[in-house]
Amino acid sequence: MAYRFHPSPGGAGQRTRSRRRPAGAALGLLAVAMLAIAPVAFGAQATVGLGTAGSFAVLAGTTVTNTGPSVISGDLGLDPGSAVTGFPPGIVNAGAIHATDGVALQAKSDLTTAYNDAAGRSSTASISSDLAGRTLTSGVYTSASSLGLSGDLTLDAQGDPNAVFIFQAGSTLTTGSASHVTLIGGAQACNVFWQVGSSATIGTSSQFVGNILALTSISLTTGATLNGSALARNGAVTLDTNTITKATCTTGASATGTGATGQTGTTGTTGTTGTSGTTTGHHPRHKKSKPKPKPQTKPKPKPKPTPTRKPTPPKPKPTAHKPPAFTG
Repeated sequence: MAYRFHPSPGGAGQRTRSRRRPAGAALGLLAVAMLAIAPVAFGAQATVGLGTAGSFAVLAGTTVTNTGPSVISGDLGLDPGSAVTGFPPGIVNAGAIHATDGVALQAKSDLTTAYNDAAGRSSTASISSDLAGRTLTSGVYTSASSLGLSGDLTLDAQGDPNAVFIFQAGSTLTTGSASHVTLIGGAQACNVFWQVGSSATIGTSSQFVGNILALTSISLTTGATLNGSALARNGAVTLDTNTITKATCTTGASATGTGATGQTGTTGTTGTTGTSGTTTGHHPRHKKSKPKPKPQTKPKPKPKPTPTRKPTPPKPKPTAHKPPAFTG
């Protein structure tokens, strides 16, 4: 308690009491505010192994139904059901359709193992039903009931491309229209897992990231995109003009932020240029090369004049010798 003197109207001092707020209380409020805006960080987690289900962008138990020009990059599978409808107009790129075959059967078995692994992880934090406005780091986040996203969620790997994010929803997973999941700090969609106790619904035009492992069904509404996989154990996968791209982990992922599409690895640095080899002995001085003389053309010899022959005088004809005439 502190006492202060205040002058009274009559001139005499009057002692009053005033309360001082402890400095520790202000510091405590500041610390709470900083914790509210800082990313939540927990210990490193091992990834959830999908086994052969890892090659599937879509995997269901009863049916796979598509409306509109959906594009699926990765395998599409179904077991034990047999109804795959809407392809075309849907397209399956970089994969094949496996309906009630040995490949789909094994993938469903591996999906069950992966689902139980994700559901059995020890929780590192309990989360509210709406993840909008949060920035989270690697960890296992648990909601006893439903889990939702009405806006933007940021997952920060803090420079570790192997950071794993696991979300455990006791019942449903529902995202609102135009909601986003953004990856920063080198986070990769292949290391994000959503274990859903019943069914998942991805809202219209949402940009969602990660592998959805639902016990029952998964529905992607009009225009929603998924950078990851829609894997439903027992129910259907329903699509409507969607783009689903199976996520693939890369080494040396970029630390820049990315949206629903996967991260691109950074380009490696250029190696240093090797030093040139040394030569033993004396180093000869560099001499300027003399220009080669131009070849001189020899003059063509003048043709010798052909000597003119003097005309040979004709030889005189020998006169015939006449015998002397006899007289008598």
